[in-house]
Amino acid sequence: MGLALTGVLSLSACGAGNVNLDPAPDAANPVCAYAMVAMPEKLVGLQQRETTAQGTTAWGEPASVILKCGVTVQEPVSDPCAEVNGIDWVLRPKNAPENSTPPVSASSSAAAGPENRATGTWTATTYGRTPAIEVTFDADKVSSSTLLAELNSAVKQIPSQKKCTNINDTLNGVKTGK
Repeated sequence: MGLALTGVLSLSACGAGNVNLDPAPDAANPVCAYAMVAMPEKLVGLQQRETTAQGTTAWGEPASVILKCGVTVQEPVSDPCAEVNGIDWVLRPKNAPENSTPPVSASSSAAAGPENRATGTWTATTYGRTPAIEVTFDADKVSSSTLLAELNSAVKQIPSQKKCTNINDTLNGVKTGK
């Protein structure tokens, strides 16, 4: 998959116009259409690009952000989940296996400092929304927190059906014998 992204980034660098992508398995879901027409023309200062597949879009020249609607989330999810303006996102480095813990913080805000800043290619996948949206981005070029916040209104076109939980949520109300 990393090679596929590299190929996309190389193709888009040629200035050939459309970014060549494959659609997600459920890209034809009518709910994706609502989200796709609401996507911003500019995202983290990058101009939106035309793509070759339904339910996809990209930003930047070369493409630094690639979005696909219609992906499937494997459950249960043990990867870190972050809530950004009411939307839950599962974050992981692009080449890491699903349900693995990333070696660095997924936050790439400048306030986090360079030692805690994510680097390389990452994916952020919506959790609790069907169909799910997956965003692949270069954390060396874009801020994940800004990116996810700017996608908020488009992603909210897909209704939330459930939320991420953490250990405190699952243990809430459990008596410990003390």
